[in-house]
Amino acid sequence: MSDWPEGWTDDNRGGDRGNRYGQGSGSDRPEGARVMRHVQRHPAAPQQRPAPPRPRQAPPQYADNTGYDSGYNTGQVYGGGRGGGGSNGPGGGRGDGGQPYGRPAPDWGRRIKVGALSLVVVVLAVSIGTYFWADSKLNREVDLAKVIERPKEGDGTNYLIVGSDSRAGMTDEDKKRLHTGSAEGKRTDSMMILHDGSNGPTLISLPRDSNVEIPSYKGSDSGKLYPARGRFTKLNAAYAEDGPELLVRTVEFNTGLHIDHYVEIGFGGFANIVDAIGGVELDIPKAFKDKKSGADFKAGKQTLNGEQSLAFVRTRYAFAESDLARTKNQQKFLAALASQTATPSTILNPFKLYPTMSAGLDTLIVDEDMSIWSLGQMFFAMKGVTGGDGTSMNMPISGSTGGNLVWDKAKVKQLVDQLNNDEKVTVSEK
Repeated sequence: MSDWPEGWTDDNRGGDRGNRYGQGSGSDRPEGARVMRHVQRHPAAPQQRPAPPRPRQAPPQYADNTGYDSGYNTGQVYGGGRGGGGSNGPGGGRGDGGQPYGRPAPDWGRRIKVGALSLVVVVLAVSIGTYFWADSKLNREVDLAKVIERPKEGDGTNYLIVGSDSRAGMTDEDKKRLHTGSAEGKRTDSMMILHDGSNGPTLISLPRDSNVEIPSYKGSDSGKLYPARGRFTKLNAAYAEDGPELLVRTVEFNTGLHIDHYVEIGFGGFANIVDAIGGVELDIPKAFKDKKSGADFKAGKQTLNGEQSLAFVRTRYAFAESDLARTKNQQKFLAALASQTATPSTILNPFKLYPTMSAGLDTLIVDEDMSIWSLGQMFFAMKGVTGGDGTSMNMPISGSTGGNLVWDKAKVKQLVDQLNNDEKVTVSEK
């Protein structure tokens, strides 16, 4: 059977019979010089039915039960399709991005955004939860709306901070350990005005033996009006007579300074706060002892626990100027307490933060308008008393009468004017 097209023979291909394959490159006649003979075409033969397709053999099976596909069936010999094996094995073809099919490149930008958003949500949830938990624990027992004839409000915020000798919640063992005695009721053991303004915080101690006039006032329980009788007595007597409302009324009347918030803490709460933060480091310049308060301190830096801290701020008989020296120690200690508590190691550590807040909030007594936010502002203002533009001082004293300390009226007026106008305090206590 001839391999030439129909109508062609060995003779009509042109050329010599003995030279079937043309002249080749060795002839001096060019290949194109040969004449193409006319080809006679016969009618096309009837179309035959195509043979049935041959069954496709299944691909060989391998030990890992995966089939091998060369890619010839789809025209994808070199990979690029999901089924192509390529150099990475079955299903291991790589796309244009160089990543295996079925494993898209991780979107790190999106992951970082989602992670950051999740962290913010968690922090907000914890912060809001903590705020409402702490706010619910405040004992808002003082109604400043009962205080009559109040001075005009000035710039800044004024807090009256009171340490009472309340023994509420203390066991007999606690009273013995803390040297508090077992007297009924409660009295003010320390009183301070903290002014928080734009020119730095100012902390002013009010000696409890200050000679002040008890003004007219409305009874906190009875609502009865008690007229003024020109009676002078110690400042802490006002608290003993009718509680926080009369104390605020007496301070405002004798100073002319408007009190915005009231904060009180008892013996037990004070000691618990110190123990909750692990003690307060203090530098005591001179050693002293006091049997009544239980104080027994050596000179130098030392860390005081709750019991020692209470003894330190209550000691008065170990000093020549008993009440004034004690107020200085109280200021020094409270500033150190605030400074060492308002730190990241406490605020960001829930194992320290919650016990500290719980110890303090359980025993704090505040006015009805006090919020956790305001309490936090007071705390950080207290921290700033000993640093930056902060000032700490005693109420200026001009002398004494009957064992009571008399305030210097001229200096007190100048001091109050500066606080009301939120000016830098330049008044000295002596």
